[in-house]
Amino acid sequence: MPTANHPFTSHLAVRCQWVPVIHRIKFLFEELSVQLLNTRFLGPIVLAVTSVIFASTPANAHHAFSAEFDSNQPIQVKGKVTKLELVNPHSWLYLDVQDASGNVTNWGFEFGTPFGLRQKGLAKSTLPIGTEVTIKGYRAKSGKAFGYAVVTVLADGRSFETGGAQDAPTAREVAQ
Repeated sequence: MPTANHPFTSHLAVRCQWVPVIHRIKFLFEELSVQLLNTRFLGPIVLAVTSVIFASTPANAHHAFSAEFDSNQPIQVKGKVTKLELVNPHSWLYLDVQDASGNVTNWGFEFGTPFGLRQKGLAKSTLPIGTEVTIKGYRAKSGKAFGYAVVTVLADGRSFETGGAQDAPTAREVAQ
């Protein structure tokens, strides 16, 4: 059995002195949390704090134009619409493009958001399957048949700015 001079016993004695203090602190925290939960102001306070946090945080896109597309590779592609996906965060237009030797490749072009396209006058009814369009934009860095559409021109001459990325080249830059 340990004696009073034993280090284990003296450690227990010191530890036992703190037990009432620890219990009192625990009781105070429990009392405070119960009061907060019972208040009718807790919901609005949590909502206000959460709103301030989210309002002060900038909304960043999930990727930049330069992450996927090459601004040094402008392209102009003419083809027939095979599919239009008006989905967030980016809409996509797919075209069958025929090269000089007659081979057909299906290209996909990233557009802006459906809401942004609608504000510019472009809707699903504007680009039905089979519609001939010309896309001016930039090729994907991967070299695959994908690109970023800055301007989409219909056969009747109507033109739409279809890009939406903040860091992408503008319609003026692609025209040069």
